Amino acid sequence: MAKINDFNFAGLKAIVRVDFNVPLNEKGEITDDTRIRGAVPTLKKILNDGGALIVMSHMGKPKGKINSKMSLSQITSAVAAALACPVKFAQDSADAKSQADALKPGEVLLLENLRFHPEEEGKPVGIEKDDPNYDAAKKEMKARQIEFAKTLASYADVYVNDAFGTAHRRHASTAVIADFFDDDHKMLGLLMEKEVTAIDNVMKNAQHPFTAIIGGSKVSSKLSVIKNLLDKVDNLIIGGGMGYTFVKAQGGHIGDSLHEDDLMPEALNVIAAAKEKGVNLSLSVATLAADRFDNEANRQTVDIFNIPDGWMGMDASEESLENWKKIILDSKTILWNGPVGVFEFENFAHGTGEIAKYVAEATQNGAYSLVGGGDSVAAVNKFGLADQVSYVSTGGGAMLEAIEGKTLPGVAAILGE
Repeated sequence: MAKINDFNFAGLKAIVRVDFNVPLNEKGEITDDTRIRGAVPTLKKILNDGGALIVMSHMGKPKGKINSKMSLSQITSAVAAALACPVKFAQDSADAKSQADALKPGEVLLLENLRFHPEEEGKPVGIEKDDPNYDAAKKEMKARQIEFAKTLASYADVYVNDAFGTAHRRHASTAVIADFFDDDHKMLGLLMEKEVTAIDNVMKNAQHPFTAIIGGSKVSSKLSVIKNLLDKVDNLIIGGGMGYTFVKAQGGHIGDSLHEDDLMPEALNVIAAAKEKGVNLSLSVATLAADRFDNEANRQTVDIFNIPDGWMGMDASEESLENWKKIILDSKTILWNGPVGVFEFENFAHGTGEIAKYVAEATQNGAYSLVGGGDSVAAVNKFGLADQVSYVSTGGGAMLEAIEGKTLPGVAAILGE
């Protein structure tokens, strides 16, 4: 496998899959350019070597149809500013061969939204899974996806995947395209290399004690993650909305707190498995409760097993945070995914903010920390702590699947795993 820092792109054309799925306002202006800035080191490496650059990405979920609100033409000037050079634009990613062929060393071509073509995702359009013709339609789309990937590959000499946010998808541009390049001409970008290394550091090379902090609203969305972690961690902190399912499963009274009754047996299985494996499973002992789901709601701190009717748990209590602080500061490896309260409400964001501070402090004391997931990332950014943790992941879904133990197609297509 080629390594990007060891490769010389001089005189070659490189097609790079990036994640430029950036948020836009109603005027089509970028409100957060983090993903563009994240790709700059890889893109500049190619240009500085004297290579020509073809950049491809998706934006939003156009479902195989052209949608001007999701056109990458809106971000061309931002990409040009980030790279400090002009950027040409191809209005159809499947018909850009002549533009690609005309590129000279140091020039950049940005392709239109890949997902304007249903072949990118490779899913049959306009037919449901229960339709008797679905399998035939799926087979046909699979063939079309391969042809679309072949077309994209024909634009360049080298393929680079730097889009970790879509690494868990076997799309034309994230995995299938790699089949058209030999091992010496396909590689991970600098951002992808960092992501893969960060995940390996916690999932394969963790120093102990290893603590995972899993938050968020639902057990169902992270049950597989929790189960896989039980074989790896010393401490498992479960916070946020999902914690109330664990409490109710043990006979607790949770008032109107968010929970999933059908997941209670699984919650009990997790508790039993943690005990069997010697994992310290830590839930909140008390919660900051509210009488309605509103930032301005009335608040009181109550025992998490005795939340009054009409009240709901909204944030971790100080007592819970003190327990978690000790666990986190005693750790050598820390994985954090998901908030421990309703982080979008200022009055219930305290717990998540404190977790961010503990993780940063532990990191400064020598621990390795990986933070991923929207609200977790938002917390370390909000408190100016992003540079005080070891790594902040750019891909929520991809990171979760990697933690589940799943193979990421976008990585496997390059590494051959």
